Amino acid sequence: MSTTQSERLRELLEPLVTSQGLDLEEVAVDSVGRKRVLRVVVDSDAGPDMDRIADVSRALSAKLDETDAMGDGEYDLEVGTPGAERLLTEHRHYVRATGRLVKFQLAEGGDLVARILTVDDEGLDVEVPGVKGRRATGRRLAFPEIARARVQVEFNRKDKKEEEA
Repeated sequence: MSTTQSERLRELLEPLVTSQGLDLEEVAVDSVGRKRVLRVVVDSDAGPDMDRIADVSRALSAKLDETDAMGDGEYDLEVGTPGAERLLTEHRHYVRATGRLVKFQLAEGGDLVARILTVDDEGLDVEVPGVKGRRATGRRLAFPEIARARVQVEFNRKDKKEEEA
């Protein structure tokens, strides 16, 4: 049985989020001054659009109103997506980050910045960008080799459609 409020909220809200075709990535209750904020992070393979986020927000609000999961005090509900520099913690996160540049902290120590090319059950194939005119090189990373991974923001990256043209 769950012991923390966040775990109880996850158990309550996850079936509702899943029924909307989304994944529940995070549930957190924070205190901001005298108010509490319930932050719910959702995602999908295609990336949820604002209409889907609004729909799931209304559904979550209604579900919370009919239960006492948040207690009697006031709170704000915030529903959003993981953001541009998301931490990759689940297999599906790596799949969704295919084509993106990621900073890996390796279990053996050290960092590696590389683009995810493919993902399978054992690990991923990445492309390490070349430095000072050198060619990019391929590398295989098994999941146990990765201590932590975070997507990097690229301001000058060409869109796939531009590259194909």
